[in-house]
Amino acid sequence: MTDEMEPIDDSTMVRRKIDNTLARFSAAHDQLEAEEAKRKQRLEKLTARPAQLLEQTRTRLQRVVGPAKDAATRMVAPAEAVEEAQSAEEVAPQTRLQEKKQRHNERTVRIGRITVVVLAVLVFLGTGAAWGTKTWFNSKFTQIAALDENSTDIQNANAQLGDENFIIAGSDTRAGATAEENVGSADDVEGARSDTVMLAHIPADRKRAVVISFPRDLEISRPACERFDSAKNDYTSELVPAATKVKLNTAYAVGGPRCLTKWVQQLTGMKINHFVGIDFSGFKDMVDAVQGVTVHVDSPIKDSVLGMVVSQTGDVTISGDQALSFVRARHVIGDPTSDYGRIKRQQEFISALMAKVMSHGVLTNPTQLSDFVTAFAKSTFGDNIGVDQMLTLAQSMKGLDPSKVNFMTVPTTGESNSRGNEVLLESKAKAVFQALIDNTALPGTAPASPPPENQAGNGTAAGSHQSDQ
Repeated sequence: MTDEMEPIDDSTMVRRKIDNTLARFSAAHDQLEAEEAKRKQRLEKLTARPAQLLEQTRTRLQRVVGPAKDAATRMVAPAEAVEEAQSAEEVAPQTRLQEKKQRHNERTVRIGRITVVVLAVLVFLGTGAAWGTKTWFNSKFTQIAALDENSTDIQNANAQLGDENFIIAGSDTRAGATAEENVGSADDVEGARSDTVMLAHIPADRKRAVVISFPRDLEISRPACERFDSAKNDYTSELVPAATKVKLNTAYAVGGPRCLTKWVQQLTGMKINHFVGIDFSGFKDMVDAVQGVTVHVDSPIKDSVLGMVVSQTGDVTISGDQALSFVRARHVIGDPTSDYGRIKRQQEFISALMAKVMSHGVLTNPTQLSDFVTAFAKSTFGDNIGVDQMLTLAQSMKGLDPSKVNFMTVPTTGESNSRGNEVLLESKAKAVFQALIDNTALPGTAPASPPPENQAGNGTAAGSHQSDQ
């Protein structure tokens, strides 16, 4: 270790740099060890749950059957006492009524014991079936490496313990697109793009949720990344060099989920522990599984590329290709905001979809719930995702309490530069991300009662592009 009082020369600076690096590695190791212990503890609780349910059910049933068994014992005991007391005399034979009552009591005890066994088996089978179903659903998710939870870009990692940070990327490939979708084919548009990028933050106390959208044309400095092969959902050995003044969607197009996560962590300093990619080609199956989603439309939506999207106004239930066009449209006639208008519609739609999925009607309908999870898993890929993680996200984003769900857009100037890119307001963006790391109120909001523009589905919040213009 170096001495802070010794003269500072080149060798001293090198030793101090090594000391600082070792300290960071030690802190990262301790944090990783603590998280691994928590994971093991959660796993032990989950594996112990079926046995606990079985034991609790068996105990309760024994309490119910016990009195009958005790009653039968009490009926037999007097006969034994008489036999002992009158050993020299012959016991009087039982009447037919007494024999009938004794047989009834014995039969009741046998039925009670059989009932305990049968119900215990049913509980065990039911718990095992639920466990097996959950395991099956988890196996349906396609896992793609995306996370770097020990990145040096993460700031104040201790303050973020217990936080759940999801990157949600809409991968808008043309593979499998139909003519009705009117978006072209894989031959026309190759590869995959992250036309939708959201950061969903759920703090450890689970008292709020903040969802931040990033414009696809946001100008960024892209880090050096391994090239991603979208056809194989895997990375190659080619290293793509860093680039400046490029669009955000190039990060995913070049380096896939891992590159996008790397850029988000560099920008925000937040620890990303979940990546969720959704292929829009399968998006409509999720919507159809819950029999459509209801959105509010103030005026008809017609896109110069996609055509008429929604002709009705008011509360409209949409599904299938119409729902897909609703979240894709970015050339809406009469909407000068272009990508910002699309972001607002996407936020409203995702909030409505999560609310529908978590509604009583879907959760209590095995067919709808199974169809939705199956469709979701089929068109979803990512890192550290499964049934439990998606339920946490859905419960936080369902928008049933608007005062606790903030949808916003990362602060920008709201105007494109000469390269056609959106320009980030770095100081305002930094203040937003710092508030999320520290779990404090967002800039411009009151901790107890956020203003109306911060409510779910509005699409704006403190620090959004509209308030920065």
